[in-house]
Amino acid sequence: MVDSTDHSDDVVAVPLRHPARWIFGGVAALLLLSFIYAVASAKSIQYELVGKFLFDHRIIEGMGVTLFVTVVCMSFGTILATLLAIMKLSQNPIQRWLATGFIEFFRGTPLLLQIVFWGYLGIIFPQLVLGVPYTDIVFLSGDTSDLIPALVAGIIALSLNEAAYSAEIVRAGILAVDGGQVEAAKSLGMSSSYTMRKIVLPQAMRVIIPPMGNEFIGMLKNTSLLQLIAVAELYTAASTISSANLAQIELLIVSGFWYLVMTTVLGFPQRALEKRYGRGFESVGGRAAPRAFKVGRR
Repeated sequence: MVDSTDHSDDVVAVPLRHPARWIFGGVAALLLLSFIYAVASAKSIQYELVGKFLFDHRIIEGMGVTLFVTVVCMSFGTILATLLAIMKLSQNPIQRWLATGFIEFFRGTPLLLQIVFWGYLGIIFPQLVLGVPYTDIVFLSGDTSDLIPALVAGIIALSLNEAAYSAEIVRAGILAVDGGQVEAAKSLGMSSSYTMRKIVLPQAMRVIIPPMGNEFIGMLKNTSLLQLIAVAELYTAASTISSANLAQIELLIVSGFWYLVMTTVLGFPQRALEKRYGRGFESVGGRAAPRAFKVGRR
């Protein structure tokens, strides 16, 4: 049986070609390879020292301190950030003013300055006394340097700074949740705290996690600033070794390698959490992008 249908007006979809993308990608790859080759072939870098100190016990111990400080600071910072975000969204003006003042102060002053302040708090207050004001009741007292050593001072500084930045992230996540769900929860007799814990925050996590993952990685790298107050984290350990053997570049490569390893590893749980809390939502990044086609006629 012969098909006599005229197909002359049928639409033909031909995938568009993008030669500029391939050219740009090739140039970028060539530049990257050239840079890697230039660094690898540099005669001024003693790569045998890089291998020697890559697994040095001081470097490994410093990396452990870095991870410990990062986890502790992000934990405290996230808890405080959630409280600040809720306070800033509160209908109570005093809570809003307090939260706004805290956020603006710690975002408006350099992190470096905050670390130095807490690190040298003993100069301002040689003695710390914790008790009931205008009474003889004292719960804790002693030298500031003993009560707040360098590690504790660094954790306080990084945690407070992180709370100020993360509070806006948490607030944005809360605002992204449909307000109708809060009204529905109130109509069912749910308290505000229960609604926030069980309905709002779980849905806000989809918006909060991606930027908070970046904050986590940023926190890990910001721990290097604790060298100013002699906290024995990774960069401090590398600097201590390089000051003895004058191999500054080699130890920078060692510390940079471990920072890169840690940030890469931390990216896996972030993506897992994004996938978990993003279930039920379409994501452009989570599926293949549609191909572009050129439409023509036969």
